[in-house]
Amino acid sequence: MITLHFSSNSRSQRVLWLLEELELPYKLNKIKFHPSELKSEEHRKRHPLGRVPVLEDKDVIIFESGAIIEYIIAKYDRKELKPGVDSDIFPTYLQWYHYCEGMVMPPMNTVVVHTLILPPERRNPEILRQAKNLLTKSILPVDELLSKNKFLIKDNISGVDFMLGHSLFMANNLGCVSDDMKNILRYLELINSLKSFNKAVNT
Repeated sequence: MITLHFSSNSRSQRVLWLLEELELPYKLNKIKFHPSELKSEEHRKRHPLGRVPVLEDKDVIIFESGAIIEYIIAKYDRKELKPGVDSDIFPTYLQWYHYCEGMVMPPMNTVVVHTLILPPERRNPEILRQAKNLLTKSILPVDELLSKNKFLIKDNISGVDFMLGHSLFMANNLGCVSDDMKNILRYLELINSLKSFNKAVNT
C-alpha cells in the first residue's frame, strides 16, 4: 500500500488531492510542520533534508511533489490525467505543469517566509511587498489561460491542476489573487467543490 508522509498547509496537499481523486488506497503519516518532527532521524531517512511530501510505494521512496505526481499518474492513472506525447495539448501540459514551481512558487516561498516562518523582528516589509507583487504578476497569465478552459488546460482535470491549481489556492490564501482575476476566482470555486480537493486541504 502507498504511504504518504504529509504535513498540513504544504505541497503535501497536492499529492493527497491526487490520491483522493484517483480513489487509491493509502496510509497517511501526518507529520507536524516543525523541525522536531521534520528533522527527526526517522524522517531524514526518507528525505535527507527533512521535507514533505514523501511517498512510499512498496520498495519505492520518492520525494518532490512534482515527481510524486508524475509517478502516481504514470503508474496508477485511470482518468487520462496526462495527455500522450502525440496529443496537441502535450506541450501545453508540460509548460503549465512546470510553470508552477518555475514561476509561481519562488515568490510565494518568499511571502510565506516573511509572513509565517520568520519571527516578526526579522521580517522585511519591502521584500514582502515585492514578493507579493511578483506573485500576483506570475498568476496573471494563468487567469488568461482559464478564460479558455474549465480546468487549467482542458475541460477535465489534469496533472497540471494538482500542481498549479493548488498553488493558486495558496496564492489566494495569501491575498495575492485580485478581485479582477475573475477566471481564477471561478476556478477556485470549482476545485473547492471537489470532494477530493476538500479532503486534501482540510486534513
